[in-house]
Amino acid sequence: MNAIKLHPLKKLEIILEGVHKEFATDLLDHAGVKGYTIINNISGKGSHGFYEGHLMFNEDDALLMIIVAVPEELVGPLLEGFQAFFEVHSGVVFVSDIQVGRLVKFRD
Repeated sequence: MNAIKLHPLKKLEIILEGVHKEFATDLLDHAGVKGYTIINNISGKGSHGFYEGHLMFNEDDALLMIIVAVPEELVGPLLEGFQAFFEVHSGVVFVSDIQVGRLVKFRD
C-alpha cells in the first residue's frame, strides 16, 4: 500500500459579517484562490460579547466564516487585503499550517 504524500499549505479562516461576503470572495478570487468554503450563520463570543448565529432578517445580518487553503506565497497579499478592511469592520482572520493530499485542488 502506498503512503499518501502530503503537501504543506496555509489555512485561512475568515470571520466577518455576511454583508461583506462579496468583498471577501472578490479579494480571494482576484488573488487567484482556486476555491473556498463558506459557512453561514455562525455563533461565538468575542470582544463585543456573544453573537447568536440565527438569521434576523437575511443572511447579511449574520456572521459567516470563509475557509480557504492556499500556498504560503498568497498569505501575505491576502492578509494585506484584509488588514484595511478589519481596521474599519468587525471580524478576524486565523492562519494555520495544514497538509493536503491532493495539491492539484489548491495550486495551478
